[in-house]
Amino acid sequence: MTITPAAADAGATPPPRPPPSPAPARPLPRPFVALVGYTLRACLPARRWWGVLLPCLGAVVFGWLATLADTRPQRVYAFVAEQGLFGLVLPLTCLVIGDAVLGADLRAGTFAFTWLSPVRFPTIVLARWLGGWLVALVTLVPALVLATVVAGEPEGAGPMAIAAVAGSAAYIGLFVMLGAMTRRSAVWSLAVVFLGERLLGGVLSGIAQISPMWEAQQVYAGLVDTGGWRLLRGGTPNGWSAVVRLATILVVTLVLATWRLGRLKPTAGDE
Repeated sequence: MTITPAAADAGATPPPRPPPSPAPARPLPRPFVALVGYTLRACLPARRWWGVLLPCLGAVVFGWLATLADTRPQRVYAFVAEQGLFGLVLPLTCLVIGDAVLGADLRAGTFAFTWLSPVRFPTIVLARWLGGWLVALVTLVPALVLATVVAGEPEGAGPMAIAAVAGSAAYIGLFVMLGAMTRRSAVWSLAVVFLGERLLGGVLSGIAQISPMWEAQQVYAGLVDTGGWRLLRGGTPNGWSAVVRLATILVVTLVLATWRLGRLKPTAGDE
């Protein structure tokens, strides 16, 4: 029997299809962006957010308490702002954030993975600080502004927002520096806040001039139209001059933190 070419072609095995071309790989994020994302994910897990949100809730409570007094609201709110908002909520919230983004990582021994990465130390410090500051911008700043509005001082919302933004930036820079320089950064941070700023800074203008707590208060006192004079302090810059002072504190602390990281030898951790 004769097999025609058409029949031979019909029974033949079809040629194999070429393998599909691989999908293009997703480009890796830049080191700075990756470090900021790592800071938000790893250094600030869900359990640490409670330490941030509770002081923010306390800020709103302080603002509400200012409406319960029988005296003039401006006088009461000046006391609440000085002792509660600037004296407790701002430093304690920034302490939790600032210690989490670097100090706790160093104590746990996990910072070695970042330290061994091919990333320059200024990039590491700036990314850790920015990650912490972003957290403060979405939690602490709205809480302080809301406390001002709840206290019946809506005209102070804008100045309070500027004071909180500048003060939190300088504070987190300070705590990042302490985290890089000391093994017990949380203890040293508490000592700086309560012994350095509140105790010594309350009587010595030289210390108040380099204190994020006092300078943030002076930002608000110099920018608000009503009642700000009750919070003004002689011998310290206020208003936008205080914002410049806080920016200077931020730059100095980040430079010192970068210098320290360049001489640091991470250990296996002690927690």
